[in-house]
Amino acid sequence: MKFWVKEEVKKALEKGQGIVALESTIITHGMPQPENWETALEVENVVREEGAVPATIAVMEGKVKIGLEEAEIKELAKFQNPRKISRQDLAFAVSKGLTGGTTVAATMLLAQRAGIEVFATGGIGGVHRGAEDTFDISADLEELARTRVTVFCAGVKSILDIGKTLEYLETRGVPVIAYQTNHFPAFFSDRSGFSAPMSLDNPGEIASFIHNKKELDLGGGIVIACPVPRGYGVSKKEMEKALELSLEEAEEKGIVGKGVTPFLLQRMNEHTRGNTLRANKVLIKNNASIAAQVSKILD
Repeated sequence: MKFWVKEEVKKALEKGQGIVALESTIITHGMPQPENWETALEVENVVREEGAVPATIAVMEGKVKIGLEEAEIKELAKFQNPRKISRQDLAFAVSKGLTGGTTVAATMLLAQRAGIEVFATGGIGGVHRGAEDTFDISADLEELARTRVTVFCAGVKSILDIGKTLEYLETRGVPVIAYQTNHFPAFFSDRSGFSAPMSLDNPGEIASFIHNKKELDLGGGIVIACPVPRGYGVSKKEMEKALELSLEEAEEKGIVGKGVTPFLLQRMNEHTRGNTLRANKVLIKNNASIAAQVSKILD
């Protein structure tokens, strides 16, 4: 698979500078316009302000892009009916010349192929509620088990079964580390009700953990769960009420598969009068900032 690597990213790779990979489904499926491209550019600026180089990853007209120009981010944000591209979709998207946003799984895979060790996103996918009947488990979890990239996130999306997701990650040998807390966060909320398996307090400790895991040749990725900054989270009560309503609406409309998460995020934002979108914008920038600090230590 041929990569089109942005010149800024190419130079950073050659010099061994800190680089932070960024996914693009937040642009194509995670936020409405114009917040999608505005937030994507703000996140890139946060990475640069920390002294690292951002590399937003996407597929555009069948080309795998490692790093997007500002014009490409805006083009992707406005693209009609973009494909949501996970690992299983990559070859098809390239073969058919499609345009779309890469999920956590696809972004991890492409970041590793490009030589990027650190990746920042909003929240990872996981085991869906009712998975005991549907077997609906995000490909993100399997990618974390096989791909050596450290993922900075705000935990597991609150629309998922967080307990089962943590159990699945433990079974697959994926370290889950909470940043500066003993509580595992739930995307829009700083607490999920579950304890974090491990906790680290600063970028230096995280960089040391990444180094030692690599030295031990353990393989696979790492989850660094960073709570949404204080004052920007959504209360568990408000979140659960919005989620319950949104799940009922998704069932009524017959929405399944990859369409579920974007639909639920949109409806939850409407039910919370914009509070979840506000939290989403803040947490992704926070995750990117911490990821950039760690990437500089690793360079």
